Amino acid sequence: MALPSRVLGAGVNSLATISICGDGTSGITAAGTSAGNATNLVAIFNNVSTAAASTGVKLMKCEMGAVVFIVNAGEHTLTYYQFGSDAIKNTTCALIAQNYSSIFFAVSNTDWYSINGERN
Repeated sequence: MALPSRVLGAGVNSLATISICGDGTSGITAAGTSAGNATNLVAIFNNVSTAAASTGVKLMKCEMGAVVFIVNAGEHTLTYYQFGSDAIKNTTCALIAQNYSSIFFAVSNTDWYSINGERN
């Protein structure tokens, strides 16, 4: 995987670098109790630092080949929801335990799957 500092150092502009490497957001606060009011994820690398009980985040629109990383550094289990009619492992939502992370990968334009692991 390309590192942003190396791509930028090679003279590539910042917008192209994000397209090549992806972008990241830290300090995300989970919100809501459904796909309709959960916090929308907009980055490739996501660090959810605040997750109150029963709150969640929503994945972006599924696009075959997409990969999204989520770390739950919050206080509680994090619920993650699909975008629109997309599916997450054949369901509409799933969980990431406290101090765990998930890597989501799109196997079609409507289906997300994940690999889950411990953060520490």
